Amino acid sequence: MQTDSSFTFVLFGGTGDLSMRKILPALYEAHRAGMLAAGGKIVAVARHEEDRASYLQWVNEHVKAHVAKSGVDENAWASFVDRIEYVKLDLGRAEDFVKLRDALQDHSGTRVFYLATGPSLFVPICHALASVGLNENARIVLEKPLGYDLRSSNAINDAVGEIFSEEQIYRIDHYLGKEPVQNLLALRFGNALFEPLWRREWVESIQITIAEELGVEARGDFYDNTGALRDMVQNHLLQLLSIVAMEPPHSMDSDSVRDEKLRVLRALKPIDPRDISKVAVRGQYHAGVIRGTSVPAYATEPGVKPDSTTETFVALKVEIENWRWAGVPFFLRTGKRLADRVAEIVVNFRAVPHSALGASALRAGANRLVIRLQPNETIRLYCLAKKPGEGMNLSSVHLDLAFDQFFKEGQMEAYQRLLLDVINGRLALFVRRDEQEAAWKWVEPILNEWAASGKPKPYAAGTWGPAAASAMLAQHGTCWLEEEN
Repeated sequence: MQTDSSFTFVLFGGTGDLSMRKILPALYEAHRAGMLAAGGKIVAVARHEEDRASYLQWVNEHVKAHVAKSGVDENAWASFVDRIEYVKLDLGRAEDFVKLRDALQDHSGTRVFYLATGPSLFVPICHALASVGLNENARIVLEKPLGYDLRSSNAINDAVGEIFSEEQIYRIDHYLGKEPVQNLLALRFGNALFEPLWRREWVESIQITIAEELGVEARGDFYDNTGALRDMVQNHLLQLLSIVAMEPPHSMDSDSVRDEKLRVLRALKPIDPRDISKVAVRGQYHAGVIRGTSVPAYATEPGVKPDSTTETFVALKVEIENWRWAGVPFFLRTGKRLADRVAEIVVNFRAVPHSALGASALRAGANRLVIRLQPNETIRLYCLAKKPGEGMNLSSVHLDLAFDQFFKEGQMEAYQRLLLDVINGRLALFVRRDEQEAAWKWVEPILNEWAASGKPKPYAAGTWGPAAASAMLAQHGTCWLEEEN
């Protein structure tokens, strides 16, 4: 797959952490694989480097270390760097955007503006682009977080929407570009085997976990004003939930897929503020040990207020009020400084209604599907089989689809796929405004209640979070999947 035509990819925040770790390495991988049209250009925009030579020096020093595990092909790297141009730009100087417009005049094809900046700069950048006519026939990519709550999210969307149409706006959520998420769609809608089972009659519960071993690192000031609910649940986890629970779209075009995701988000059972303590657990990590190394408490991290009540852990019980999922609990969990780095979706199927083979055939979780997103990307189906030997003794076995073993060609990273989709004008894997609004509306009662209530529950770094998160599942006769793979 190659990009459809020539393009100009303008990267605001060209010296930022996201550009260094994700965006530029993803563009390099697409270039090395021959997926970028030959005439395509990358124009980095920043205010730190003086000229193209100094910017390319920064690229060579900082970006190379973040490219694929297979290392750098020096010939491909040299031709990739040839694509890169640089514009020194101060957002407060209108004449600098005139300079940007002039720099882009000789570039033909699709024009993409990627805003790898803080959300406070989204609207000023869009207005500045419009002031020099650069919004016309262009595409703009917005990174999360898009707002602090429903009101601020709507304010940003309203302002950007006055300058760019909805078809021009690409709200990126990199989890939607991950290979196992794509394979979840293939698994459900490309096979007759699973779709009849993908409903309340056969599914007992579903878990979605995004766990991190890292703390807030150098982002203490940002994170203390955000928290796990805004940072992870409102976007990543609810997007994954909508992919898992959606009805089959009539095709894979952008609006067909996003219409079905929206129906799931609008069907989420509203949470009564009086019930939040029963279905939502928030925690904050204290000092502990991660892989043999002592780590500090959240409250002592740089940039964090000592008396902070910001949550670093969230566990939720979610219900979907529709015909397919009525009565099936969805358990969402995310946190920092947990026992392992893992992102996965666990579909627990119901036990057989009667067992002639003993009690082991009736145990919870005997049949489950585990879709692992990180660190290793696999889909694993667990079932029961007879152990060798005398008697009918059952044991858990699994069928394993390990993508790196089954498919010999290298997997495409999430950002690589999504950037190619932007350049090619494919919107299906990007979040539409009405999806975003529905997600904010659902989380707002929790945000409001937590803002008015006491402190989050403590948990030691290196554990799986507060005990209350496990107790919530125990009430439903199940537990979090916390096994090593």
